Amino acid sequence: MDLSNRTVFIAGGTSGIGRELARRFAAAGSTVAIGGRNPCALSELAEEGFTTFALDVTDRASVTSARAAVLARHPGLDTVVTMSGVMLLEDLRDPAHFETAETTIDTNLLGTIRVIDAFTPHLTQRRAGTFITVTSGIAFLPFPPMPSYAASKAAVHAYTEALRAQLDGTGVGVVELVPPAVATADQHEVNPQALPLDDFATEVMHLLSQDPTPQEILVKGVLTHRWAERDGTYHGLVAQRSQALSMLPDRQG
Repeated sequence: MDLSNRTVFIAGGTSGIGRELARRFAAAGSTVAIGGRNPCALSELAEEGFTTFALDVTDRASVTSARAAVLARHPGLDTVVTMSGVMLLEDLRDPAHFETAETTIDTNLLGTIRVIDAFTPHLTQRRAGTFITVTSGIAFLPFPPMPSYAASKAAVHAYTEALRAQLDGTGVGVVELVPPAVATADQHEVNPQALPLDDFATEVMHLLSQDPTPQEILVKGVLTHRWAERDGTYHGLVAQRSQALSMLPDRQG
């Protein structure tokens, strides 16, 4: 993928990985637009020179409105990144967890689908472009304290595979970005051993720039997750990661 002259919309690019990738695409020479819910973050990004749009991926009307605004400003849009996501702890022994599950699925899975649906007609009519979906190493190696997060990201992986098959021949590529734990402000609280954001973004941009672009963007730090079943390490690693259930409030001590 040539990163130097693209027009990129990052849905959910106001913080963390999305924000850093926006800066990397811009530094490579691409035009970058960012959508998100945080007005303060959008204002800061606008001051950096990005075009910004209010976007709530859990609201179909918001997604439709953002799509219209983005395409009016950037009719040559050729790359859409579905970055929006939430990562929440969940105790399955407590029935109250269902609200967390609903929020997680609505944002991570249905939010991804809403954004893809909104921009598919534009990209297929152009006969060129790229969707970049964002899953997680947790899609392939569950983290037991976050069951719905793992399920939502596994679902996005499967959806991405189907999307790629259905768009074959249209000129629209589908790339899946699979992050490990990355030391953003959010992730660092969960895993202090997370991969530094700068290192992660550098490796991602290198992989994206390859020709042909890999269907899955797998930094070295996520390979243990991605290939755990193949390598026969899956059950041992899930058991090891289950020790983190002590993070749940009612299971401490």
